[in-house]
Amino acid sequence: MHSEQALAAWQVVRVPFPFTDRMAVKNRPALVLSNAAMFNAPSGHAVMAMITSEANAPWPLDCPLLDLAMAGLPAPSKVRFKLFTLDQRLVRGVLGRLAAEDEARVRIGLEHLLAAESPRSMQQTRTDYTGRK
Repeated sequence: MHSEQALAAWQVVRVPFPFTDRMAVKNRPALVLSNAAMFNAPSGHAVMAMITSEANAPWPLDCPLLDLAMAGLPAPSKVRFKLFTLDQRLVRGVLGRLAAEDEARVRIGLEHLLAAESPRSMQQTRTDYTGRK
């Protein structure tokens, strides 16, 4: 995949994932999160989230995918917020795209994941941690 064919946000792609316990890789689905024009095309990379089987043990903020056909997925799956950046040349194919309802749920999950603390809550955290202001 070349930078002039930049991936678009919300596409489901097939990428090589390494196994943590052995020297091997396996193709797995992932969700493109970054913007094609603002990041993917200029950098040649894309920010992605892992997609895993719905049967796997839960992780914080997992987002179940309801429209599997549109996403190009063969089995019940969920977006897992294990984020990574990947050179687009390593992408092995586009499987599909998230349906609007699935995209909306993932957007909410991302907002929760990346929510910045307000200065007031940061001050409260600092006070709780140190015992003083």
